[in-house]
Amino acid sequence: MSTHFSLRRIFAILAKEFIQMRRDRFTSAMIFGVPLLQLLLFGFAINNDPKHLPTAVSIDDPGTFSNSIVAALNNSRYFDVIFATNDPREANRMLAEGKVSFVVEIPANFSRDLVRGANPQLLIQADATDPASSSNAVGALGEIATDALRDDLTGPLAVRAGVAPAFTTVIQRLYNPEVITQYNIVPGLLGIILTMTMVLMTSMALTRERERGTYENLLAMPATPVEIMIGKIGPNIVVGAVQAALVLLAARLIFGVPMIGSLILLSGVILLFVAANLAVGYTFSTVAETQLQAMQMMVFFLLPAILLSGFAFPFRGMPDWAQWVGELLPVTHFLRVVRGILLKGNGPLEIWPDVWPLILFLFVVGGIALLRFRRTLD
Repeated sequence: MSTHFSLRRIFAILAKEFIQMRRDRFTSAMIFGVPLLQLLLFGFAINNDPKHLPTAVSIDDPGTFSNSIVAALNNSRYFDVIFATNDPREANRMLAEGKVSFVVEIPANFSRDLVRGANPQLLIQADATDPASSSNAVGALGEIATDALRDDLTGPLAVRAGVAPAFTTVIQRLYNPEVITQYNIVPGLLGIILTMTMVLMTSMALTRERERGTYENLLAMPATPVEIMIGKIGPNIVVGAVQAALVLLAARLIFGVPMIGSLILLSGVILLFVAANLAVGYTFSTVAETQLQAMQMMVFFLLPAILLSGFAFPFRGMPDWAQWVGELLPVTHFLRVVRGILLKGNGPLEIWPDVWPLILFLFVVGGIALLRFRRTLD
């Protein structure tokens, strides 16, 4: 064997590696796909200043002034009034379920007190479980309040227009009144950690068998594809439960995250979420030929889970197409559930709109995995 340095041998090895990369179409797709995905997500989907946030109004004093306030909210960049009622409990229910980000309550006798110069109060309740999504909108309320009644306070009421604003805006930050970031981030980390570990472990379930040469023994067993899938993902459900318990324990003891709702209810949702992610990983293992490909597919799945779920950036700040993609991810719904149970004390009725997508996702992805399962070595 020659010990002399040879550029010829180096070029030969380089040529071989490029040929191998060209033949591995999946790896080539990942080389170009991941940067493009990052560029699109960061360039178009990520927005730290969400606008047109869904808002509900509770009007106990209908009239010209209340109509002007609603119009001022709609004309602003930050609020979209999607629901109006005269029952504050109904508006608060929508806030608890996460259907709206703000509730604006116009109290009884608001117009009378405004005309008399009593400086009435306008109550605005904000969902502070995600402080980043509402901070700029809350900051804009002062200007909106000042301009809302400018065209109505004329004639005898012009003297009230000189008082800026003509009414007092009272902002109540619910579920996280001190705007502590950890209350939002730590529960979200539970979803991201479970997504990463569960998908990674099961994405190698069948590829490991192929690379070790034991896949044929697995096929020789008198077991159906359903039995094999349950046997492969079953132990990892226990692993996911242990990880979730550790994260919740650390969240309470280290970060002081409040746990208002039922931990039993949360445990049931966690097991459902773990099973959904294990089904994703198992599906990847039926597609990937090697463990490297399985890991690449896991990364390709994890990236949108972090960026489009509302974990790292405000969900409502993303464009509509990015929100549609985010709604397809199980972690998006899980983050809403875990934050709702821990911070809001939500019950089964409030979390159901985000639980049934997890159930549907589990069955759809599990069905795809069973269809992709190969009974031969080819």
